[in-house]
Amino acid sequence: METREIAKKGLYVGTGTGLILFVLVGFFSGSFIGGVIGLKISAALFSTPANAALLPRLIVAVSMVLGVITSAIVFVFGTGLLGWAAGFVLETLKADRMVEAKAAEPVRK
Repeated sequence: METREIAKKGLYVGTGTGLILFVLVGFFSGSFIGGVIGLKISAALFSTPANAALLPRLIVAVSMVLGVITSAIVFVFGTGLLGWAAGFVLETLKADRMVEAKAAEPVRK
């Protein structure tokens, strides 16, 4: 019975790498892009994005939070998926080599 240990380890390494990349790169860019989208939405709804009213500011804030969450999902899930795929490929290659090695062994009587 195969346990897919290498694929699990690849998933963990990929997810850890994604968390680090998110902290270093994704947090600021997600906040920035979400803020710009929020400004565009509030400008379209209220004709001025930097209004002193509460609702345009709330739209920008929610948009920034959604941008950060989306960035986190992309970084962590994406790199975790890449790590799992790499581990799965390595495990498959390892299993194929073991099958070939067993087939090449001489039969003992």
